[in-house]
Order: sequence, then structure tokens, then C-alpha cells
Amino acid sequence: MGKIATRLYVEEDLAAGAVVGVDHQQAHYLRSVLRLARGAAIALFNGRDGEWLAELEGLGKGWASLAVQRRIRPQSESPDLWLVFAPIKRARIDFLAEKATELGCRRLLPVMTRFTAMDRVNVERLRANAREAAEQCERLDVPLVDPPQPLAKLLESWPAERPLFVCSERGAAPPLGEVVGASSGPSIAAVMTGPEGGFAESELATMARLPFVTFVSLGPRILRSDTAALTALAIWQSVHGDGSARPPSPASAQGESQPDLAD
Repeated sequence: MGKIATRLYVEEDLAAGAVVGVDHQQAHYLRSVLRLARGAAIALFNGRDGEWLAELEGLGKGWASLAVQRRIRPQSESPDLWLVFAPIKRARIDFLAEKATELGCRRLLPVMTRFTAMDRVNVERLRANAREAAEQCERLDVPLVDPPQPLAKLLESWPAERPLFVCSERGAAPPLGEVVGASSGPSIAAVMTGPEGGFAESELATMARLPFVTFVSLGPRILRSDTAALTALAIWQSVHGDGSARPPSPASAQGESQPDLAD
């Protein structure tokens, strides 16, 4: 079997000998975009069973079947980091979902604030962007994407054990890197960025009273909302996440073969 050039996320369980069908969109991608033929090697993952080598067994208009052969990487979890963000314009929110996935974010939570300019969020589109980014960046899971909810509701139901670092452009907040670097608690967290117009004073006052909220700074410059979100994710990952050290390769750690995965 040749070099693996394609990774696909599937919902089905993966095990040696299983035959997996893919949805219409994925079948179109394999047949009409990549123009693959029967026998092509494809890597499959579902966020539960690791990554598996499969062979394109059958292909037609709107359908494809894949014969699962062997596991090539064991399952691993992304760092337990969430991103809470006020929705922004379509092109930038698509970019945000893609890059947050690449940065290892485990959950995306759109939140509607007083000054949020967008009145609706295409959650299915964001989930598709996250899934495609996970396929490209060799993640073994896909981040959850929540439906949007009002800020007050989000705060009311927030798990008290999860620190929420709110990126604020106002006041004398300490740098995020300094705050997370001094933390010796569990490596779970969430970062929050506001809308392009910033948080309302009433929202800031409400959050300031909550014990799980810490206001932090991302530096002296005013950042766009998407830039701020990705900067915050990268800072936390560099301290507590999988960007803080280079782990051993799954193949060497588990004794499993690792085929060459091409872009």
C-alpha cells in the first residue's frame, strides 16, 4: 500500500476488519476532488479509537466504503483548554475555528455579549471547519462546538473548578503568561475574548465578582478579536499544554508502526 495522503474523520467505531462508509460530501471529496482509485490508502480517526489505516474498497457517485486494516496511532487527548469567544464576521470566525483546532483547543463556546455584532452563528459550518482542520493537522480528536448562548447564561452554569481567563484591554491586568506560569493547579482552563467593541462595563463588573474569573492582558497592543483568541490559546499551550514540551512520538511510545502521512 502506498503513501497515505488523506485523513478522514468518521463517526463509526474503528477496528481491524471493519468496513466503514463515508458521507456524501466525503465521498465526493475522494472521488471528484482527489480522484482516488480503489486500493488508495486512507487514515481514519473518530476521536475514540486512535488512527487506523484503511483501504478504499469501493467508490461511486455519492458513496464510498473503506476497509479498516490496522491501527497506526493510539488515541490521545488534546489539552483540556476551552475557548469562549464573541462571534465575529463569517470569514474571521471560520478562520478562528480552523486555527483554534490547530492549536489544540478542546471546546469552542460562542457567547453573545452586549456588543456582539453578529446575531446568529452557523454552528454546523464551524463544526465542519474544525473537523477539516483536525484532518489536516493530524489531531486524533475534533473540538466540540457549542451552540451560542448569552454571556449571563454561560457564567451561571460555568464549572467552578475551571479557571476562566478573560482577556481585557482595560485596566492593569497581569499578563496571561505570567498568571498561568504561576499556577500549580490542574491543567484545565478556558480563555475568553470579547467582541470587537469590547465588553460592556456591566459585563466586566459581573465577571469581576466571580471567583473563577481572572482578568489578564495580552500585551500593550489592541488586537483584533480573532488574533486575541489565538494568542491566548498559544500562550496557555506554551505553559500547560502540549506546546510546553515535545512528547515522544506515539509510534515509539506504543511500539506501533507509523506510516508516512503526507499533506
